[in-house]
Amino acid sequence: MPFVDSHCHIHLPPLVADTARLIQRAREQDVQHMLCVSVSLRDTPAIDAIVAAHDNVFASVGVHPDEPAPDALYDEVVQLGRRERIVAVGETGLDYYRLTGPASAQQEAFRQQIAAARALSKPLIIHTREAAEDTLRILKEEKASEVGGVMHCFTETEAVARAALELNFLISFSGIVTFKNAQALRDVAAIVPPDRLLIETDAPYLAPVPHRGQPNEPAYVPLVAQCLADIHHISPARIGEQTTANFFALFRAARPTAA
Repeated sequence: MPFVDSHCHIHLPPLVADTARLIQRAREQDVQHMLCVSVSLRDTPAIDAIVAAHDNVFASVGVHPDEPAPDALYDEVVQLGRRERIVAVGETGLDYYRLTGPASAQQEAFRQQIAAARALSKPLIIHTREAAEDTLRILKEEKASEVGGVMHCFTETEAVARAALELNFLISFSGIVTFKNAQALRDVAAIVPPDRLLIETDAPYLAPVPHRGQPNEPAYVPLVAQCLADIHHISPARIGEQTTANFFALFRAARPTAA
């Protein structure tokens, strides 16, 4: 059963050095599609080159909360987001872990990107770290539920997961869920219905066990799927089938390609 890597950064080092071989390794593990996620508008040329060369790679446009946002953020995201194979806005959100400036700057950039997603009628890819309360509040205030999206690389509590589900968001788990010390996260994964799950690598970061500490890549998606399959007491094939269906239902602008 084919899998989808719903969130990776194959345009970043060290993965960008050999994307063709990386995508082939993913295919060999039945990872047939992947979403290459922007963290800065400066990423656009590198992501465009990968998408142009590989019809099974989709892309997003957005600015990570740790990155500086341009003055015309809303206008630029809307303009770039209209292009073919751009299927989402993000990753955007809030990250207070290494906050060096006012939180209000992140919040304003987040609001502008939610507005852009609504203008484009495309879902959001949400990053939140040590900012769950403000993230959920802004999603509500800006009516993000109208476009929905995904809480990527989820590491929050069951309460946050339930609140996100109520806001029309899916929950995506990365290799972190396989870590030995991540039992609390596995307990959260157990309460997320399979039809609201996505799986991801967040490559080149957060490689799952047994590759922890090494560069991550989309070929490792089945390891995350196996962990979630064990949690939900279903087969990895069923997890693959369900999360693939979830991906294409959420990212409506994405079209599956032939294997």
